[in-house]
Amino acid sequence: MKIFEPLKLKFADGNWASDPELGLMDTILEQNPKLIKMLEKDITDGQPHSTMGRQDSPSVEQVVRAAIYKEMKHLNYRELEYAQEDSKICEQFVKIDPSNPYSFQAWQKYISRISEEKLERFMVEINKIAIAEGLEDVQKFRQDTTVVETDIHYPTNNSLVWDCIKESERLLKHLKKEIGGFSYDEYKAQAKKIYFKINVERKEEKRVKLFLKQLKTFIECINQVSNIVKKKREYGVTKKAESFLAALESLLPVMGKVYRMTERKEILKEKVPVGEKIFSIYERHTDIIVKGQREVQFGHKINLGSGKSNLILTCEILEGNPKDSELYQGTIEKLKKDYGKTPGSSTADGGFASTKNIEYSIKEGITNIVFNKIRGSIKNIASNKWVENKLKKWRSGIEAVISNLKRGFQIRRCNWKGIAHYGQKVFWSIIGYNLRVMTGAILKSITL
Repeated sequence: MKIFEPLKLKFADGNWASDPELGLMDTILEQNPKLIKMLEKDITDGQPHSTMGRQDSPSVEQVVRAAIYKEMKHLNYRELEYAQEDSKICEQFVKIDPSNPYSFQAWQKYISRISEEKLERFMVEINKIAIAEGLEDVQKFRQDTTVVETDIHYPTNNSLVWDCIKESERLLKHLKKEIGGFSYDEYKAQAKKIYFKINVERKEEKRVKLFLKQLKTFIECINQVSNIVKKKREYGVTKKAESFLAALESLLPVMGKVYRMTERKEILKEKVPVGEKIFSIYERHTDIIVKGQREVQFGHKINLGSGKSNLILTCEILEGNPKDSELYQGTIEKLKKDYGKTPGSSTADGGFASTKNIEYSIKEGITNIVFNKIRGSIKNIASNKWVENKLKKWRSGIEAVISNLKRGFQIRRCNWKGIAHYGQKVFWSIIGYNLRVMTGAILKSITL
């Protein structure tokens, strides 16, 4: 195997031996410069990187290495800045001069540019290296869904109205500092009192009266923001003021949606369809995920596929809450496209089972097609009963894969802001997890 001998030599250095995961990734990056190249366009924002003059920004390779180091060590950007001077392994892996470190703002600027799509390709290319090294053969495949929550408080109509009023006043306060003579009416103090009263009120009749009062305040707040946005061209504004006006303009339709949703539910007693709801004014992309009798979750449904090595081979961040049975064929197609292979055995939870999925699997040449806890007339297809039972037991192992991913890389709840960064965090975590799995497999074959 190409990786083994360089790793043995590398582990003679105590720093690498104490951080074998970074040692493995360092070897992979050295042997596969195309991995750095595939992320270059995102990092440089399409501009060619100059090698002339003083280098005030990190190179593409340093950005990629710093992002991996940050994820493996569970650091935030400020901690990454500190690690440049404090950690010898950070200096070695990221290839930086500790006497001339980069700021956390610089790291954040460049690392955050790497898109979810490029990170998915990066993950696939590393998995292909694992396949070439004999760590995975894509002959067995299992898939399951989980939820990665967004970093929001539990949404209620009351809290969403309060968030809108509070956020609009925050932006107006900043705007006042930038524009001379600018003034606005304050609704926050009055709305806060009603917000707390609604929270503790249990009688339906009184709750309706309180909501009517709060919505009256809310519509006045919306009208004020609307009038300010309409007059934005009249202000002689700074760049900062322009950004606050843009934020208010972006907030305005969200406020309208929250108003209509609250009025329909709390006053008119209508049932509001999920597609017409909003669950956070800050993380507006958040979906509501209801799965059986489990607790309702707010975030996004993630569909993961794993091979016999426990490497995560496929990942799809889903919109809404589609049925698991609708995801099965797309995941197999993604596996074929990314790795050029069709598994001999496929297994999944009973929620993925359907006659169409079994027919599709047979057509694709999958020999063993096993679903756990199937109902009705659907029957598993396997060489024999022993193989079927073995695949059912093996399928349950993906629960451990998901648990290790979430606990080991802290993504039960994603605290990166916005849908783009949400996707980035999910794939960085999977890359870190896969690197850990690869390291464990390789260390078993190396005598240190």
